[in-house]
Amino acid sequence: MDSKMLQSKHFESDELSQMPEQENGQNGDEQIAAEIIGRRFCPSLITTRPWERFHFIGHEIEITEATDSYGAVVWTSALVLCHFLETNVTSYSMVDKNVIEIGAGTGLVSIVASFLGAHVTATDLPDMLGNLQYNVFRNTKMRCKHQPQVKELFWGLDLEKTFPRSLCQFDYILAADVVYHHPYLDELLLTFDHLCQDNTVILWAMQFRQEKENRFVDRVQNLFDLEVISDFPSLNITLFKAERRRNVKWSPVTAS
Repeated sequence: MDSKMLQSKHFESDELSQMPEQENGQNGDEQIAAEIIGRRFCPSLITTRPWERFHFIGHEIEITEATDSYGAVVWTSALVLCHFLETNVTSYSMVDKNVIEIGAGTGLVSIVASFLGAHVTATDLPDMLGNLQYNVFRNTKMRCKHQPQVKELFWGLDLEKTFPRSLCQFDYILAADVVYHHPYLDELLLTFDHLCQDNTVILWAMQFRQEKENRFVDRVQNLFDLEVISDFPSLNITLFKAERRRNVKWSPVTAS
């Protein structure tokens, strides 16, 4: 079985059961964390179509989800990243910027970036694209400055063919909860490296669940200048800003 099939098969597994409960300790961030969580409005009635509604940038965004794949669920890290984009429009302006989201899932982050004026490309695995495209187009058609695109992306595979460096120059790479219990961290890092130009900024929200994720952060710092720009201990979520280090070449993550 090749790597594309393995990625698709793995991301269809029942990882929903691994979602941790939120902590409610005295971490000082509960108020803003509650405000972020409050952007989510769940339906009061049970319907045949699982969906949730979110409020960002003055828009109500309705997201259709799926229960059979954890890539088709809106995770809290996506809300953190959306909130950051909304509240930092001066420092991190999306207007007319070329933006790509990797592991876009349901498309919420891409939709918010589109509302903020970006040229957005939302990417994920083939099995995710139908729902992703539905959510993105349903919420953004005739409502944003630039109509976002939806494209297939297998991490680490055929990158120069699908996203040639000479043509794909992104100002921002957005990623929410792309580091979790899967064996494709090496491919993820290679994808970051390929898509990132010297002036590209990566905005990456991550919920910490396992020690493996801490080691991945350490590995990222070998290639990128990494800065914590927002932290929510009560949610176990950290938002990173990363920029390429000059004259550093990518090499595979050492197995452990």
